[in-house]
Amino acid sequence: MAETVSGTYVGGRPVATGGEPFAVINPANGAVVTEYALATPADVDAAVTSARSAVGEWSTATPADRSAVLAKLAALAGAAADELVAEEVSQTGKPVRLAREFDVPGSVDNIDFFAGAARHLEGKATAEYSPDHTSSIRREAIGVVATITPWNYPLQMAVWKVLPALAAGCSVVIKPAEITPLTTLTLARLATEAGLPDGVLNVVTGAGHDVGTALAGHADVDLVTFTGSTPVGRKVMAAAATHGHRTQLELGGKAPFVVFDDADLDAAIQGAVAASLINTGQDCTAATRAIVARSLYDDFVAGVGELMAKIVVGDPQDPDTDLGPLITMAHRDKVAGMVSRATGEGGRIVTGGSAPDLPGSFYRPTLIADVDERSEIYRDEVFGPVLVARPFTDDDDAIRQANDTQYGLAASAWTRDVYRAQRASREIHAGCVWINDHIPIISEMPHGGVGASGFGKDMSDYSFEEYLTIKHVMSDITAVAEKDWHRIIFSKR
Repeated sequence: MAETVSGTYVGGRPVATGGEPFAVINPANGAVVTEYALATPADVDAAVTSARSAVGEWSTATPADRSAVLAKLAALAGAAADELVAEEVSQTGKPVRLAREFDVPGSVDNIDFFAGAARHLEGKATAEYSPDHTSSIRREAIGVVATITPWNYPLQMAVWKVLPALAAGCSVVIKPAEITPLTTLTLARLATEAGLPDGVLNVVTGAGHDVGTALAGHADVDLVTFTGSTPVGRKVMAAAATHGHRTQLELGGKAPFVVFDDADLDAAIQGAVAASLINTGQDCTAATRAIVARSLYDDFVAGVGELMAKIVVGDPQDPDTDLGPLITMAHRDKVAGMVSRATGEGGRIVTGGSAPDLPGSFYRPTLIADVDERSEIYRDEVFGPVLVARPFTDDDDAIRQANDTQYGLAASAWTRDVYRAQRASREIHAGCVWINDHIPIISEMPHGGVGASGFGKDMSDYSFEEYLTIKHVMSDITAVAEKDWHRIIFSKR
């Protein structure tokens, strides 16, 4: 029988809720991983109250004190790597190699980065910008942060949202996706063990339509952050707008993968397969639209198709597995439907395009060539192991096609020409443009998009801007009661 856990963590401890029972399902085999009771809007109230009561102590702690707690958390997370890997693989179905070599160590590194960054908040120097006053800038924690994270990278997305907030001195209430809460709950437990004061980090695991809405629209939070689909992000923003709360949104993507005629073809083929299939394509920065110079197009399509056909699809626990299942059977049906409709819109399936004979929600790596720019498969986010390809005629056409999307999260350009590379980096509208690579991220650099991909940044020092308010303090230095500027308001009587 699956272990029963608490999906709600408030005030530094697991708490019982009155919500409906819910099962976490392993998408690789349909087995129940664990069961818990969903949180309710009443639990959201309790969690926000806990965060509000704790934020004063945490926000006024010295940067060194906050840094020490976060450094201890990084050490504990590193020591718990095997536990985190096991939870992540069982709840998401991602290959163990991906979880062990990317998700978990990347998350630990991000925690470690913010432990150091907590002591290096920058600000303008105190100075006299007026003859009679000294001005200084205070960067203060915004307060209580409500954050909602997705199911594709449960641990990483929790870390990306929670750690800069904690480093800045905020308290947090996080709602993980109800189908993948385990590593977020473990993160909260480890934070308590690291010495984080009770109530600074709270978890409410519930359905988006009630708990997510209650959290995003709660009157007593100060900032709402969200990672997920663009349609849901717009609902979150509308809920937050009820009380005028600040928002930070990292939403969907439809990343172009532009291959110019002077590119290293083998590198582009390798890069396209890796970047389109990472996390079974359930990645909003994944390469989804290969836009290829006509002179290389046929060879590129043939090479990608050949390499995709060699990808090992199977048991996520097997270290030789390259591609795990999609998150649910319903999501697999959605991906399969989009692929099926693509053939009716002129697309040519080069490889894949079907589900293998395996238990669980698996789908084969799929390459669709010759797609029309107006087709659904080219324009809408698939969020699966599907890459589409079409040729371009010249550099202007390549840039035009890359930008022909509502999204703007990530892109890549493949070329040996430094001027082409610089042009692509300037003219492609995206929050990140990789040159001769696609997907790598590092803690020191920001992540976030433009357009329908949202706004604001995760990771890096830039993410602090989401969690801090800027206060100007202006002090008189004259000790004169009658200020010269008073005369514009009243004359002496």
